[in-house]
Parts: sequence; structure tokens; C-alpha cells
Amino acid sequence: MASATPQPAFVLVRPQMGENIGGAARAMWNFGLDRMRVVAPRDGWPNERAVAMASGAGRLLDEAFLCDTTEAALEDCQFVFATTARARGLTKPVVTPERAMEMAAQMIAAGDKVAVMFGPERSGLENDDIARANAIINVPVNPEYASLNLAQCVLLTAYEWKRASAEIEAERVDMAKTEWATGAEMEALNRHYEERLDQAGFFFPETKAEGMKINLRNMWSRMRLTRADVQMLHGMLRQMVRWKERGE
Repeated sequence: MASATPQPAFVLVRPQMGENIGGAARAMWNFGLDRMRVVAPRDGWPNERAVAMASGAGRLLDEAFLCDTTEAALEDCQFVFATTARARGLTKPVVTPERAMEMAAQMIAAGDKVAVMFGPERSGLENDDIARANAIINVPVNPEYASLNLAQCVLLTAYEWKRASAEIEAERVDMAKTEWATGAEMEALNRHYEERLDQAGFFFPETKAEGMKINLRNMWSRMRLTRADVQMLHGMLRQMVRWKERGE
């Protein structure tokens, strides 16, 4: 059963290869989308190759809404996007996938039903299909090779939907059984190195010693270290000191 999560419907218009339909299903499910509509698939429906390619996303194919015409696939929608890489001679707003899914998120939050159309692999959507859309999604690809595989285009749009509709961490650090070092631990590390380097005569000449110590402290502050890092650096210095003392 389709999820209750508000989302756009992805409409595959006259798709040709079952493998691409299955790949599109996988791409949708990667980002939590499960409302697929299929218009007049060339090789009939259901499609064994689509099922094989869909793998764990086969449920989307089982629940896909099969239509004979584009008109039927869009009849309950208040806003429709059409994906195309080529200029079609139609006056339409043209937006990036990122902007399109931002718009979709706003409209869906307001209670509207939104659809995104994807055309057949060989030639893309026809002008008759695009004329039914309110806006065009155009991916800023290499103009010398603008062709995107159906599943690729679905994946890209689904990713942008996820970005527009969910709180996503742009960056994170996965901590491996440790924590960030505290200020006290960093201070102890600095003192340890400063003392040992001082004993080794590193801070020379004396007129530059204070500036060198500030630079050392500044270096530690630029390195966000974990407790494990700090312990390792202490251990490295201790071992080097032991090695030198044994040599002497």
C-alpha cells in the first residue's frame, strides 16, 4: 500500500524498456517516493524485466497506477512538471530540478496534488504531453550530451525532492567509539608538547620562542581532535622521548 507521506506522483509516459521502469522504481524508493503512474508502456504490463530490475522496490510496480493516456494520468493534479532536455517552442516557465522540487514541496504542503512527467527513453516527451504541464524541468547537463537515462532523471529529481522536503545534514562526522577532545584535554596536550620541545631546545632563538609557542597552540586549535587522537599524540611523544633516552 502506498505511504501516506505527502509527495508528488512520478508519471512515466510511454516507457519503452522494462529495465528502465524497474530502475525508476528503485530510484524513487531510494528517496521514499512510491507513487508511480505508468502511461501506455510499450512492452505491456506487468513487465517481468521491470520486476527483476526493481529488486526490493517491486512494491511500487505492484501498486503503480496504469493509464492509457497522459490525460488520464494527470486528471487529479493541480500542477504538473514535464522533464525535457530540448527546447520545444512552447512558452513555459523552465526550472532546475532543485527549484521544481522546492515548488512542489510548497504546493503539496498547501494541499495540492503535483505530478512530474518523464518521457520515453528514445525521444522524450512529445509536445502534446508538455502542453499539459505547467512548467518544465530542465537539468543543466553538458549541452553536447544532454541525454539522460530515464532512471537517472528520476533519481536526480527524487533526490531533489528529498532535499526540499526533509531536514538533511549537509555534513557530519561519524564518530568511531570516541568523542571530541575537551578544552582541558587540548590544553594538556599543548603543555606536554611545549614542555618536551622546550627541553629539546626547539624554541630557539629565545627572542622568537614566545611566537613559536603561540603558533604551536594555534596549530592545535585548527585541528579538531578526538580524545583518541589526543591520546595517540601523547603516546607518540612519550615513545619518541623514551627512544631518545635509550639511545643516550
